[in-house]
Amino acid sequence: MFLENFDPLKDEMIQIMDKEGNIVKPEWMPEVSDEELLQMYKTMRFSRIIDEKTLQYQRQGRMLTYAPNLGQEATQVGSAAALKQTDWVAPSFRELGAWLYKGAPLENIFLYWFGNEMGMKMPEEVRVLPISVPIASQMQHATGLAYAARYRGLDEVAMAYVGDGGTSQGDFHEALNFAAVQSLPNVFIVQNNQFAISTRRKIQTKSQTIAQKALAYGIPGIQVDGNDIFAMYAVTKEAVDRARRGDGPTLIEAYTYRMGAHTTSDDPTVYRADSEVEEWVDKDPIDRFRKYLMGKGLWDEEKEAAYSEERGLFVKETFETVEKSGLTPLEDTYNYVFAEKTPILEAQYQAKKAYYAKEGK
Repeated sequence: MFLENFDPLKDEMIQIMDKEGNIVKPEWMPEVSDEELLQMYKTMRFSRIIDEKTLQYQRQGRMLTYAPNLGQEATQVGSAAALKQTDWVAPSFRELGAWLYKGAPLENIFLYWFGNEMGMKMPEEVRVLPISVPIASQMQHATGLAYAARYRGLDEVAMAYVGDGGTSQGDFHEALNFAAVQSLPNVFIVQNNQFAISTRRKIQTKSQTIAQKALAYGIPGIQVDGNDIFAMYAVTKEAVDRARRGDGPTLIEAYTYRMGAHTTSDDPTVYRADSEVEEWVDKDPIDRFRKYLMGKGLWDEEKEAAYSEERGLFVKETFETVEKSGLTPLEDTYNYVFAEKTPILEAQYQAKKAYYAKEGK
């Protein structure tokens, strides 16, 4: 419905629910059970709680650099909710909502941001690739997953996430071209949060929309209100179903906003005004979804307070567990660079090991 009837060159954006939680396009409303609605909302709210507490831990010197997801929860959860458990996610480093919806344990997530790479060793049933910091390289990984699934005759779709800045990387274009030529079961989600660190989207690309970049590769491209959970779910579900049928990949531009810093090492006040952020706070994806659920009688202030308290305590307890036992063993720093440690690495390892032994560490 959406992919056939909307032209990315016309600067059209799909929206089903406005910022007040009102359904403005009831004919586009996807079929979602009350149970699924609550699961999506709780995951978004949980993501926000994790972000808020993790920022506190980092400022206290108890956590390494962290990439907040504030404001992008609907983009992540709405798209991930369209996948099956057997489908794959190839993330960058700002997909907390998608990780949670796909079942990634919070302990793993905290381990990674605590500096322990073993945090990205997900349970076998959680089909989420490790965090990819090199910009847009995960797009290539996703095409590999999709190619392998088709080669093996598996009913699997691979979804990749990238930021608006990542669309200027060669990997992005190579992945779209390869997936298009091979008609692979891929869905590419661009989280257009308006900034590539401090570089504004308008000087990142001359394209009127990011969605229109799909046309160069002969695949559908569509722009969606990334703060609208229903629009994200409905469009992504159509793209996933299309990929699963063997009709090829889709590019989805999720138009949203990064309300926090790029990472905890970034100071966004240097390149944007607080008034700009406030405009987007008014479009908060969690607030509009909560208004909708309350209007349907599925949620209320009492449930909100109880859930926030329970999840907040869980985050605190999980982080404290990681903080006590999550340090990376010294040997892990050297064991996974090459299949066998080179003489230089072995010498470095023995020297560091002797140093720590002498210091009693």
